[in-house]
Amino acid sequence: MLTDIEIAQQAKMLKIAEIAGKLGIDTDDTEPYGHYKAKLTQRCLNKLADKPDGKLILVTAINPTPAGEGKTTTSIGLSEAMNKLGKKAVLALREPSLGPVFGVKGGAAGGGYSQVVPMEDINLHFTGDMHALTAANNLLCAIIDNHLQQGNELGIDPRMIQIDRCLDMNDRALRNCVIGMGSRVDGVPRQDHFRITVASEVMAILCLAADLPDLKKRLGNILVAYTYDGKPVYARDLNAVGAMAALLKDAIDPNLVQTLENNPALIHGGPFANIAHGCNSVRATRAALKLGDYCITEAGFGSDLGAEKFFDIKCRFAGLKPDCVVLVATVRALKYNGGVPKTELGTENLEALKKGIVNLGTHIENMRKYGVPVVVALNRFGTDTDAELAYVAEYCKEKGADSALSEVFAKGGEGGIELANHVLAAMESTPSQFKPLYDEKLPVKEKVDILAKEIYRANGAIFTAQAEKALKKIEEIGMDRLPICVAKTQYSLSDDPAKLGKPENYNITVRDVKLSSGAGFIVVYTGDIMTMPGLPKKPAAYGIDIDDNGSISGLF
Repeated sequence: MLTDIEIAQQAKMLKIAEIAGKLGIDTDDTEPYGHYKAKLTQRCLNKLADKPDGKLILVTAINPTPAGEGKTTTSIGLSEAMNKLGKKAVLALREPSLGPVFGVKGGAAGGGYSQVVPMEDINLHFTGDMHALTAANNLLCAIIDNHLQQGNELGIDPRMIQIDRCLDMNDRALRNCVIGMGSRVDGVPRQDHFRITVASEVMAILCLAADLPDLKKRLGNILVAYTYDGKPVYARDLNAVGAMAALLKDAIDPNLVQTLENNPALIHGGPFANIAHGCNSVRATRAALKLGDYCITEAGFGSDLGAEKFFDIKCRFAGLKPDCVVLVATVRALKYNGGVPKTELGTENLEALKKGIVNLGTHIENMRKYGVPVVVALNRFGTDTDAELAYVAEYCKEKGADSALSEVFAKGGEGGIELANHVLAAMESTPSQFKPLYDEKLPVKEKVDILAKEIYRANGAIFTAQAEKALKKIEEIGMDRLPICVAKTQYSLSDDPAKLGKPENYNITVRDVKLSSGAGFIVVYTGDIMTMPGLPKKPAAYGIDIDDNGSISGLF
């Protein structure tokens, strides 16, 4: 059996100009990065502005488990299937982060026969967007510390700096550090922190910016610190915006690649969904809507994280109206939620399935609250029995959701025909009545309470003393009437990764609150969630290699 990377390396890719041609894009409106990658220029996007929008399909999932769900693989396979049916479908996905690639999860370009290629490039340096974002963020941090060193004209309180340095790598040793050590010429000593690049506000800004002027405005609005007398200091006050935008001038443009079946895919931006807003860029999604009759996109982790933020943050800001939700689940993952160890998931166990399926039911109910039709994609494994599959299908029907088997990992687009037909039928029979879950003008605690009760199924939210203090500062500067971005474990509907299934009779604990004024939302940190992951005992990096001919192995 071939590995994902071996399948990808055998792909017969078309030159990127041919892929652009399928979309009616002239070669002069792309910026090639070799033979198989390109960026869509602003001129290209300007030409698309007057074209009508296609339909928007969001792919999300139940809470992730070690058993695997296959959300990105399903997104790609659904796109392949739609194109097989003669529908013009364009993918809009996130860029992988080097953190998971070398950490636990591995690559994020799909799997089996539903992948985007060139897989190695996409999973590694790609077109350099991550590096540009890292550089822009860290330039701002360097300017802040230089301002302190050069006399601190603005009176910045070093204890109240609000922005962290970043690195697109899992490195727990950098979570807490002291900088400026040495002699006076080495800077002002202070405590600092690193977060992974995909959780930085600069990443969020890139993904939410409509164009370069909007990008610059949002960069200027980044709250970087407070002064000794409690006044806010923004990036624009430090004259940092122009240089940061210059570093991002190419990164802001969407990346064009292809699937294994030579269908177009836009891959741009990569915020995590557990500690950021978890969606690809607005620019890429809007372009895909103009270029195809259907745009298929995905949001990170379970629907309690990525999909909620897609609806309540991205769609709210960009004026998007999703037409259908595809909710990915597996029998294996549902049995894991029912208490079955990973080693025993291949054995039929209807009792565990019945116990764990409440997780799927909760996600179905949550998605229906947004007024969008839901289709469950049951990602089929060879060990699934007919009885188990039938039980899940009947359960979905009782919950008012259609369901379809998906075999896109093994069969590519052909394995997604059934799912594609069900998605098309759902959009035809049930027009979307999309609406966000809450009014962003409500007080912060009310908004968090709505999310806690309606999405996480908690009794409510408890704010620690630190969170109360941080929230008070945000309220004092009048920036509290913004959407909420919850940083929470992906493994549970709750803020405790050990609580599987459908947790009940508990409270969400908010331990800190941070204003991302450039991005335009407020981040609330729950439980023990961290913004800089660490490597496991045996990181995926151990299995990655390159031979004398430059062929990479072990990426997935």
